[in-house]
Amino acid sequence: MELILLSVLLAIIQGLTEFLPISSSAHLLLPSLIFGFQDLGLSFDIATHVGTLTAVIYFFRKEIYSMILSLNPKSNNHDDRKLTLFLCISTIPIVLVGLLVGDQIQARLFDISTIAIANILFAGILLIAYLSNKTSKSLYQLTLASAILIGCFQIFALIPGASRSGVTITAALFMGLSLKDSAKYSFLLGIPTILGALVFLIKDLLDGGLSIDINILLLGFIVSSIIAFYTIKIFLKFVEKIGIYPFVIYRFILGLILILLIL
Repeated sequence: MELILLSVLLAIIQGLTEFLPISSSAHLLLPSLIFGFQDLGLSFDIATHVGTLTAVIYFFRKEIYSMILSLNPKSNNHDDRKLTLFLCISTIPIVLVGLLVGDQIQARLFDISTIAIANILFAGILLIAYLSNKTSKSLYQLTLASAILIGCFQIFALIPGASRSGVTITAALFMGLSLKDSAKYSFLLGIPTILGALVFLIKDLLDGGLSIDINILLLGFIVSSIIAFYTIKIFLKFVEKIGIYPFVIYRFILGLILILLIL
């Protein structure tokens, strides 16, 4: 029963934090710090990542279908073709850096104090980006230079505590996109990024041998996909009304809590 409850808890955390700008690394630490629970291994990580990936693909299924059709040379849908190209370009930096030094970054920085500090630091940068954003460009007004910069900013997601969605929303805000379109670009960018992460996770799992409990993995997949879907839906619906302040304040508090827990 304890294993089931832990799998549900971790899947909920993954589903919530994958797309909100609040750092999944920081939240996944809390069960072990507070209750002494251990993580459920690479196979469970893969199941929950597949769940969040399924959720974002299903949520943006119409947009994705339109982007796929735009790749036809006969298509006149230049906006979606450009968006597809920019998403691919934005993915390249984190793939290259992840292949070269990703393991070293994770190994050197993955401890509670640095996660707490990174959480607070990048929350502050997100706040600066939000306050300095004086324009409200749409997704289709994104430029090549902006796509490259967002991709470079996404490299910071390799630092535990930075938050992938947080750093990409931050960069998009600096580039003048509206908060809603910044979030939308971040979520769409999550598709190739999560796919890339899955490749590495599966490779590590195969190298280390299989350790799979199908029922637990299925539970993690279902819970994370449902939570992620409604997280995206609610965030995009209300983000322009609630702004970014609640998430920044929350991350400051979370960082302080993590620091207090290790004192």
